[in-house]
Amino acid sequence: MAFILICFFTFIFSTSASKTFKDCAPRNCGHGPVIKYPFWIDGVQDSSCGYPDFKIKCSRDYPVLEISDEDFIVEDIFHQTNSFLLVSAAARENSCPLPSHNISLDGKPFHSTSDNEDFLFFYDCPLVHKDYIYQLDCINNKTHCSFATFHKDLLEFQNFPLRSCRSSIRVPVCKNSTANVADLSEMSYVKIWKRGFVLKWTAQDCSKCEKSGGYCRLENNEFVCSCSDGTHSNSCEHDDGRTRKRIIIGVCSGVGALLLTFLVLIICYRRRQLRRKRSHMLPYVQRSIPSNQSNPPNPSSVKENENGNTYLGVHLFTYKELEEATNHFDSNKELGDGGFGTVYYGLLKDGRAVAVKRLFESNFKRVEQFMNEVEILARLRHRNLVLLYGCTSRSSRELLLVYEYVPNGTVADHLHGKLAKPGKLPWSTRMKIAIETASALVYLHASEIIHRDVKTNNILLDNNYCVKVADFGLSRLFPLDVTHVSTAPQGTPGYVDPEYHQCYQLSDKSDVFSFGVVLVELISSMPAVDITRHRQEINLFNMAINKIQSRTLHEFVDPSLGFESDYKIQDMITSVAELAFRCLQSIKDERPTMMEVLDTLNIIQKPNTEKATDRDADISDDAVLLKNGYGSSPSSISVSWVSSNTSTATNETISS
Repeated sequence: MAFILICFFTFIFSTSASKTFKDCAPRNCGHGPVIKYPFWIDGVQDSSCGYPDFKIKCSRDYPVLEISDEDFIVEDIFHQTNSFLLVSAAARENSCPLPSHNISLDGKPFHSTSDNEDFLFFYDCPLVHKDYIYQLDCINNKTHCSFATFHKDLLEFQNFPLRSCRSSIRVPVCKNSTANVADLSEMSYVKIWKRGFVLKWTAQDCSKCEKSGGYCRLENNEFVCSCSDGTHSNSCEHDDGRTRKRIIIGVCSGVGALLLTFLVLIICYRRRQLRRKRSHMLPYVQRSIPSNQSNPPNPSSVKENENGNTYLGVHLFTYKELEEATNHFDSNKELGDGGFGTVYYGLLKDGRAVAVKRLFESNFKRVEQFMNEVEILARLRHRNLVLLYGCTSRSSRELLLVYEYVPNGTVADHLHGKLAKPGKLPWSTRMKIAIETASALVYLHASEIIHRDVKTNNILLDNNYCVKVADFGLSRLFPLDVTHVSTAPQGTPGYVDPEYHQCYQLSDKSDVFSFGVVLVELISSMPAVDITRHRQEINLFNMAINKIQSRTLHEFVDPSLGFESDYKIQDMITSVAELAFRCLQSIKDERPTMMEVLDTLNIIQKPNTEKATDRDADISDDAVLLKNGYGSSPSSISVSWVSSNTSTATNETISS
């Protein structure tokens, strides 16, 4: 009997290793390149054969990779250079193919290469006739036109009102495609789009494993080399000693399992005998218990951590009640989405309106960490932070966060979005927004929480235009994993701290930089990123710095704010622009703290009765920036900045 069990366990061990080994063998979809680590084919290969972001699905016998909710055909994979060529599926399948949205690689282990050139699509513009554009004839009409052009040709549009176009989309196109073409100018926009683009990936090197005859895969999120005799750390070891060792381990495992089985049987037999003995003694024990003594507690009724509807003080919602509150996560109830998940409007049975954030599974690894961090966030109480009502339990099918619902949209909506109207957001309201947002960030920093994604889309407004900062804890909940699959620093393009982006050093000064971008948005009503602007001014903070240094702040300020006519507003905007400039310094040590920012904003908002009312005295020779000595480098610099369109300027030398 023992011999049979030993053989059985040995067979199970070898069969399991062989099955795992075969699961990760290269496959294809019928056409296209062979798919192997770090890619894997959904439904054909086991998900452990690659990384989640490298999931391939077969569509019409072609391998397809999804990025930003859009399907791309994988034309070729170059494992020698860790790169691959993608072509939009829409470019192949439609009679009038048009890109519908920009491609976002945020949070993905992919990045663009120098082989790509930005190809821009502009929709519903005034009629334009230029040699270097590609007409989208299938949607053009007599009054408006849509066209595509390369980013390098945008300089030719300096006098063309690109802002009057309904929308614009940026797609990468491979300049060095292997396609046999003579001249891009002779091609249609569809053929150019079909050239595709090249992305590079970052993943654990698999060459040693493959050369030794194995296949790379992930086991408990750790890289392993799957071989015919089991898994190894980097490569397969083919020697008799290793094989004998594996056989010995298998045999010992079988013997150990057999002994464990006998031990369990003995324990079960002894427990059964003890229960029988206790059952015979129970009547005598019950008679010996005094009638006034309470019954002993039932251990099954005691919960270790989750007690009722709370977890360590945090309210626990069931998945079912949140599903009902959002009408089964109806797409019509979507409030927005981001890097961490999609937010839905919901109505609880008690009548409370809530915002339910449905977290993407790829953004968290450990449920225990999730629950512990939610406990921290639930303790945060500030009038300008969105209130966290609770979450689902660790045993729920999905992890969901439940926040209070803030009804009046985001600051971005009111500045340059769907709710934007000239004059609707006066300067006094914008100052209030700046101060309340700064107050929330000061509180977070005092709580040792870095927001990490400060932007106008995360600043919500209630019906009284009071600020509610959202997503203030997700960066703490889900920090970047330090693994071989590294990603770029998290954040939104246009708001990311340059020092954090370059050096991967996150600090509270990273929030200060992002808040500086929010300030220049409040001044200009322009979005943080706009590809229709000049190349050097696509990022709003670059544009703001350029306007300051060229003494043309009046060209940057939203005309509806009364900068030219109201000298008190002009003085306040000038001071806020100076503060924003300090926040936008490329070196973090030269930026103020959020407490200093808040103090400065409060001082700016207070009326200063000592200032002269005369125009010339009020402008003070056109207000010079950087009077407190903040510059772009530690060495002394000279700055000349005029806050209005007068011809005079004042130069001031600043020394650090």
